[in-house]
Amino acid sequence: MTKRGVQFVCSSCGAVSASWSGRCFSCGEWNTLQEQLDVTQNAITKDGRVLSTQSVGASITKDLPRLKSGIQEVDNVLGGGFVAGSVNLIAGQPGIGKSTLLLQLAYTLSDNQSILYVSGEESEHQIGLRAERLGTKSQKLQLATSTVADDIAATIAGGKYQLVIVDSIQTVACSAIASAAGTVSQITNSTQLLTAAAKKTNTALILVGHVTKEGAIAGPKVLEHLVDVVLQLEGDRYGGFKVLRAIKNRYGSTNEAGIFEMTDNGLQPVANPSAALLAERQITDGSVILATLEGTRPLLVEVQALVNRTSYGYPKRAASGFDLNRLNLLVAMLEKRTKLNLADQDIYINIVGGLRLTEPAADLAICMAIASASKGMQLKKNAVVFGEVGLSGEVRHVPHVDKRVAEAKKLGFDGAIGPIIKTGKKPALYSGVQDVRSALNTFLEKD
Repeated sequence: MTKRGVQFVCSSCGAVSASWSGRCFSCGEWNTLQEQLDVTQNAITKDGRVLSTQSVGASITKDLPRLKSGIQEVDNVLGGGFVAGSVNLIAGQPGIGKSTLLLQLAYTLSDNQSILYVSGEESEHQIGLRAERLGTKSQKLQLATSTVADDIAATIAGGKYQLVIVDSIQTVACSAIASAAGTVSQITNSTQLLTAAAKKTNTALILVGHVTKEGAIAGPKVLEHLVDVVLQLEGDRYGGFKVLRAIKNRYGSTNEAGIFEMTDNGLQPVANPSAALLAERQITDGSVILATLEGTRPLLVEVQALVNRTSYGYPKRAASGFDLNRLNLLVAMLEKRTKLNLADQDIYINIVGGLRLTEPAADLAICMAIASASKGMQLKKNAVVFGEVGLSGEVRHVPHVDKRVAEAKKLGFDGAIGPIIKTGKKPALYSGVQDVRSALNTFLEKD
């Protein structure tokens, strides 16, 4: 086939040249000539071919059933299981449990499906030792070790397996690319090669991704665009709960979250995370129970605050599991809208259980915990707290109030404190507040 012509266009003046040079012949700028394909009408009709089409209805009739992972938490996050031909990327901190979770998935699926686990980081013996420790030894699960993307793609293209796991994409390299594994070009080209093979044979593909020091997925941002599903495994690798979230999902919702706990037998779903989080709770000042949502699941978590007079000229603000910038904003609002004097106070916030709160509904609980610790007061009744707080001190509406209240009642709480419900039926034992100041004055009392 005749190679389509290319042209070099100056990004500064737009001049077109047939060959590349370091300096534009027209404007004199250096390193501005960029390669572009010739997209004239003659070039298009010469090199292209007419695509074959079909109706949307015909494509739906060819839909294949999803692969159920056997772990309900994972299936909920995916929207019902792995879609045939989908490319799924899972990322997380080192030691968080990515390989452990995938080995459990592969073991469960291998009973009824043909599964291949490809590792570029560990030897077959190392994976076998982990499988023995987790109790996931299986004669049906196939295992291979390789860092050559071409070999893995050829194996996928054979159509022998329904699901292939590649651990990890940063260790895989294409033989045609001279750069080292893990570089931008290798990650991009390897992913495209594996994706093309998976789409052609309707093979579900799972890629493991590394993360940077900031927590972002390592490699080019285009990696997240190339895949169909992006999963993030979050939490403290030394303890606490692990949360599996869907950052991107072409086949389901991104509002679901799976909660796991690391045990001797691997990552196990937590049946009642609220009860586990509150098992060691001590009723004292600075402790408030927040009714939050992990995806669409209500979750009760303890918010702890410690307020102490600073020993230095500049007060310290620290938060574990909560955004520090949001904390500073709420502290400034409390000083302006209430009678609390926090300018010379060190403030520390801790979210129990290693969870990280990103929901705005945590604002009211944070404010009441700070006020409780500052004045040595407690809530008048055994209640949960939730609500978004604005800069004027108003408590704003949050979604799924009924789910939060129902979870509180299930665990024995006497009520809930949140924003005023203007439409719909008010839940029993629910107390609505207009602003932060009225919430503090109404529901806080001395020990």
